[in-house]
Amino acid sequence: MITNEYSIFETELTVRPDDIDMFNHVHNSKYLDYVLAARYEQMEKYYNMSWETFEKMGYGWVVAKVTINFKRPLKMGDKMIVRTGILEMNEKGSNVQFEIINKTTGKVSSDGIFDYVMIDLKTQRSCKVNEEMIKAYSI
Repeated sequence: MITNEYSIFETELTVRPDDIDMFNHVHNSKYLDYVLAARYEQMEKYYNMSWETFEKMGYGWVVAKVTINFKRPLKMGDKMIVRTGILEMNEKGSNVQFEIINKTTGKVSSDGIFDYVMIDLKTQRSCKVNEEMIKAYSI
């Protein structure tokens, strides 16, 4: 296991009408979308290694497991801060922690961990994370 230090980054998003469920708050599945949208932005903006860069190299990240704790609902029009950071990287992938914070109240709406696996896009099988990738994400 690699024991590098990793940074935490933030992305601001807003709850949209199509995020709302029949109970008039954000549907639980949308929390996954929020984290994935934030990571997509953060890969390019902070790591200088975008999703497209991985794709050009023939690699992709696949979610293998997600743990989500729902604490407080988000509602229509709420602004949120999606805070993410790598917990660890190993030769097969990475573990990314997240918090979704209601910007108005400052309270955590949801938190958890995503386990990502690196895959070879041609074979669709898992593959090793190389040193260039580890270095790019060790900030």
